[in-house]
Amino acid sequence: MKTINIGIIGGGLMGREAASSFGRWFALNDFPAQVALKAVCDLNPQVLEWYKNISSVDLLTADYKELLQRDDIDVVYVALPHNLHKDFYIEVLEAGKDLLAEKPFGIDLEAALAIRDKGEALGRFVRCSSEMPFLPGPQRVIEEVKSGRMGEIIEIKAGFLHSSDIDPNKPINWKRQVKYCGEIGVMGDLGMHVLHVPLRLGWKPELVYANLQKIVEQRPDGKGGMAVCDTWNNATLNTQVTIDGKQVPMLLEMKRIAPGETNTWYIEIFGTKGGVKYSTKDTKALWTFRIDGDQYWQRTDLGFKGVPFPVITGGIFEPGFADCFMQMLAGYVAEREGFLNGRFGCVTPDEAVASHYVFDAALKSFANQTVEKIVYNQTQPA
Repeated sequence: MKTINIGIIGGGLMGREAASSFGRWFALNDFPAQVALKAVCDLNPQVLEWYKNISSVDLLTADYKELLQRDDIDVVYVALPHNLHKDFYIEVLEAGKDLLAEKPFGIDLEAALAIRDKGEALGRFVRCSSEMPFLPGPQRVIEEVKSGRMGEIIEIKAGFLHSSDIDPNKPINWKRQVKYCGEIGVMGDLGMHVLHVPLRLGWKPELVYANLQKIVEQRPDGKGGMAVCDTWNNATLNTQVTIDGKQVPMLLEMKRIAPGETNTWYIEIFGTKGGVKYSTKDTKALWTFRIDGDQYWQRTDLGFKGVPFPVITGGIFEPGFADCFMQMLAGYVAEREGFLNGRFGCVTPDEAVASHYVFDAALKSFANQTVEKIVYNQTQPA
């Protein structure tokens, strides 16, 4: 059985999640490829210390170039701040490695285009991270849409809501500063998660009217003073898509200050004959709407059954974040190795770039208080 050797650049929060998934790869049933985490790069010695627990890792380094020089590394997962995406992603590709990128796939549209185009020019396999749609609930939502049971689609709502910024005394970090996370702010942090399923269903926003909010504008700097927070905390995008020749409203929410929400991803789709909705706030619940004389909602209690890649876990148990993260990684490997076989896959470079066109238009919409037309496939941002 083939083994794909992995390197990680950026061993912090998401790097450890990836390592955990690789470490329990055996939980995938009859998966025809193995993975091995071989090398990790991080500037923090304490972060690297954690990876000493992983027997397959034989390189821990603060020099990412040392990792890229390894001939036995096939794929590199890069989990770094947005301002570093373009340079690091392109260097990974030029080193002859395939790339699993983190969202938003560059600090802005120009960077995203450069990354996508470099990957295509070099013939590398590139995908972007977005975990939530790999849960059984979103997979059932997609199935319901494709079934045609809902009739004519008339409304879509999708969002990612949490309250990570609700405490004004939380010290500032890179996600709260434009120079690191970009002008798009929260859209770069959460927006790819929100757009993954709509884009995969072919629903590309054509028009956008955006409301952006900077709610907490300064935070403790960790040194006894205060620092400016110049990023958008919340973004509400009213967009329009065309489905079967009809114009359909699609609401997209990306919020770091959503009272009562810890880490809630949701999607709701309504049609003339039915509807479907799912939220990670109630991980096991799939809601479907039917019209049969009366109108009614039906709750289906989901278990583990329905993930794209079967695992040893019993079907009655509910999945969590670690599970959907491993499913995403399995999707990456399966597509890279040619056995995705119609199952749900990771964000493609074109989808990541499309999200940036939406975010770029949203910035213009809010600045000008206008409805902006989104023009895709420009060679460079307008």
